[in-house]
Amino acid sequence: MGGGRTETSALSGAGGVRATTTTQNSQRPNACCFCWCCCCSCSWNEEERRKRRRKRISQDTKMETIPNYEACTKPSVEEIRLWSQSFDKLMRNPAGRNVFREFLRTEYSEENMLFWLACEDLKQEINKGVIEEKARSIYENYISILSPKEVSLDARVREVINRKMQDPAPHTFEDAQLQIYTLMHRDSYPRFLSSNIYKCLVHGGSRTSSES
Repeated sequence: MGGGRTETSALSGAGGVRATTTTQNSQRPNACCFCWCCCCSCSWNEEERRKRRRKRISQDTKMETIPNYEACTKPSVEEIRLWSQSFDKLMRNPAGRNVFREFLRTEYSEENMLFWLACEDLKQEINKGVIEEKARSIYENYISILSPKEVSLDARVREVINRKMQDPAPHTFEDAQLQIYTLMHRDSYPRFLSSNIYKCLVHGGSRTSSES
């Protein structure tokens, strides 16, 4: 149909994971500015994907229960303020990840954090059978175009993942994880710092400190 989009599917690797390749004809504008850089193409795709996801969620009242947040201690005022200094400091802090994840939920892009956390969990695994099982789950939940939680990745990274899924390893999704990390940093993090969620934490913590 209009746009010349065609899809081909193949089963490969770890228990028959479904790998999907999408091609587009030359009549469709190239959203990636003729490069593999994720800053423009993935940000553009991310906005479109959020719109589609918002519509799906509004229509589907049987979405799965949101997974539990990470266990962490209450962050201090100093820790909360450090989150504004760099995205790395925010992501290294469990409480920071929880707050940022809550913000991503309001933007219908929580799957970016869930994918990143799943990749971190996979990196810690050493059992071959468990690695294959977790890799398959990550692929089906976040890479497959059939998943409502599909993350925005460029064609090159998807091809790399499809090859690596033939023999899954702890770092199978390393390139994809970096791309999603960069996307969150450049696309979502600036809005997070300007959000009411973060501002309330900073102001609330400041008031508590001044009263004690």
